[in-house]
Formats: sequence, C-alpha cells, structure tokens
Amino acid sequence: MPPMSTHTLDARNLLCPLPVIRTQDHMQRLRPGDVLTVSCTDPGAINDIPAWCRINGHEVVSIDEQAGEILITIRAGESE
Repeated sequence: MPPMSTHTLDARNLLCPLPVIRTQDHMQRLRPGDVLTVSCTDPGAINDIPAWCRINGHEVVSIDEQAGEILITIRAGESE
C-alpha cells in the first residue's frame, strides 16, 4: 500500500457553498488515508465541511482558527 500523502487546498475568500464544493472536488482525487488541509475564511465552513465529512465518511482531524483564517484538516475515508 503506498504511503499516505498530504495535500492543501486554498479556499480563502470564497463564500458558502464554494469551500465545501472545492473540498469535495479535491477529496475525490485522494486515496483513503490521505490528508487534506483546507484554508478558508468563511466562518460557515467550520460547520459545513465537518457535516459534509460525516455524510461522506471522512474524518475531521483538526480545526484551527488563527487571525481570521480557518484550517480544517481532513483524513480521507474509504471511497464508495
């Protein structure tokens, strides 16, 4: 099994629902176990991205807020 890889997604200055849509598009390219860190500024993403993860079987590893920027780290679950 290849080692997991780490990815980043810049969704700053995008408003709902774009951070979730961009996250979804990016996650489709990842393998199970890969990690994606999403940078965003839309406060709604704090609820929207974890909710999307629960529905789609991905794990929210962490949510950090600093200086108006939100970093959400997600581990990809098994694909359908």
